[in-house]
Formats: sequence, C-alpha cells, structure tokens
Amino acid sequence: MAQNSRRKPNILVTGTPGTGKTTTSSQLAEATQLRHINVSELVKEKKLHDGYDRETDAYVINEDLLCDEIEDMMEEGGNIVDYHDCEFFPERWFDRVVVLQTNNTVLYDRLKNRGYEEAKLMNNIECEIFQVLLEEAQGSYPEDVVMALKSDSTDDLARNVEALTDWVRSWCPMS
Repeated sequence: MAQNSRRKPNILVTGTPGTGKTTTSSQLAEATQLRHINVSELVKEKKLHDGYDRETDAYVINEDLLCDEIEDMMEEGGNIVDYHDCEFFPERWFDRVVVLQTNNTVLYDRLKNRGYEEAKLMNNIECEIFQVLLEEAQGSYPEDVVMALKSDSTDDLARNVEALTDWVRSWCPMS
C-alpha cells in the first residue's frame, strides 16, 4: 500500500528519554483513536532485540526485526510510534515527525527521579543540549514533516496533544 493510499496518518514521536514521548503518544492516541506503538515495550514483548546492554541499561534493538514487525501496520496507517531514535525507520512511513524538547533542568530532574545512573543521565542531558535528536530527524525526513515541540510542563503536554489532534483531524492523504 503506497503512502498516498493510507486513510490515516502515521506520526513518530521522538526525543531524548524523559521528554514525555510515551505520555504524549498515549494521550494523542486516546484523543485521535490512532494506534500507539511503544517501541521499547514492543521490543521486549516480541523479543526484537539482540540482547541486553548492561552499560547502557537497555536492549540492543534489532532494527530489521522491528521494522519487519511493524511494516504492515505502518503501511495501513493510523499509528503513533513512540521511540527515542528515528534514523532507521523508512522515511515513507511518517507524515509527521514530532521531536519533543525539554529544558535541561526539568529533564535532569525527570531522569534523576527515574533512577538514571549519573553517566546515563549526563549522556541524555548532552543529547538534549546539542539537539541531537532534532538534527537526526531533520537529516532523515523532509523539512515540512519535522516539528519540534516544547515539553516542559503539563500545560505544554496539553497544548501539544491539542495541536497534534487538530493536525490529525485536518490531515488529508496525498493524491
């Protein structure tokens, strides 16, 4: 099924850990009735990884297995994919790529509250400072598809979900 034959859009919600991807994706899925695909959970559930890396405290995702697993859903449309990386997903899959960004002080507190070790915490803060995920998204997808949204507070969350819900409702497949 080609991109222009999808009846519903696909959205990628990305950003540094702690920026609110899962909360935003869950609320957006509820508001729009799109399917929320939490990549981290799917990887664990379906064993789409090559083991666990104790140094990064995360599964080593097998990108090919993951893409094979969700290919049909993506071609069908109507998905919100929630993951901190975006470079390996096919460009054709997404109609909107949202990069959530959080103030470093707020992000530090969120990650500290999650129990992140200092090295992992600082690595994620540096990623946010240098806007690594925004640059990756801008390098991987067309300019008009990528948008950065501030995600510091519950007010930001509500605004972001409302704006994205409006976008979904006004979305028209390309002809």
